[in-house]
Amino acid sequence: MTEEKTILLTQEAYDTLKAELAHREGEYRDEITERIATARAEGDLSENGGYQAAREEQSKNEGRINELTVKLRNAKIVEAPKAGTVGNGSLVTIELAGSEMTYVLGARDIAVATHYDVLSPESPIGAAILGAKTGDTVSYKAPNGREISVTIKDAKPLN
Repeated sequence: MTEEKTILLTQEAYDTLKAELAHREGEYRDEITERIATARAEGDLSENGGYQAAREEQSKNEGRINELTVKLRNAKIVEAPKAGTVGNGSLVTIELAGSEMTYVLGARDIAVATHYDVLSPESPIGAAILGAKTGDTVSYKAPNGREISVTIKDAKPLN
């Protein structure tokens, strides 16, 4: 059995995933079951495209339910650090190669609750900026081996 990894989420991301799970376990599951029953009533299942499509959709829904259940069971709500310090759940504006970009630092699952792109704290750039303060310049080694400098322009809690 594989070890399950802790998922760091903001409260907003946790609530969004929990609402999706409730929808998929309730209303959406019932809708798919109804479509299967309707298609089954049409007769010959071997050549019934509607039946096959509904069964496939049911399978995908159950897989997503399992995925969400595991994520929520292993979720840890993160409190972003105070303004000025980069941490999980921070909205960070960086300057990289003369361009300013804004990201959320955290697990990709945080993306469900924000329109910002997400940087993983485990990525080279995410690991480099984690713990940095506004005004700091840090560097990281890119996958191609180049050393790249990043300046923290702003860091504040996402929420």
